[in-house]
Amino acid sequence: MKLKAIVHEAEEGGFWAEVPTIPGCVSQGETMDELVANLHEAIEGCLAVNLSEFPIANTDRVVEIAV
Repeated sequence: MKLKAIVHEAEEGGFWAEVPTIPGCVSQGETMDELVANLHEAIEGCLAVNLSEFPIANTDRVVEIAV
């Protein structure tokens, strides 16, 4: 899956970015390399699902889909 992020220069220095396809998914970094690493972590956290929060019956299946 490829996602686009909008990168902004932070007023106090460094950068911050938002991922429009995932509302509320933002991160920051002092350098572009740090920002990209932090964005990876933020996106993983925003997309993570805790299956214990959902009722899953014995006949249900959980599948992972890569896009």
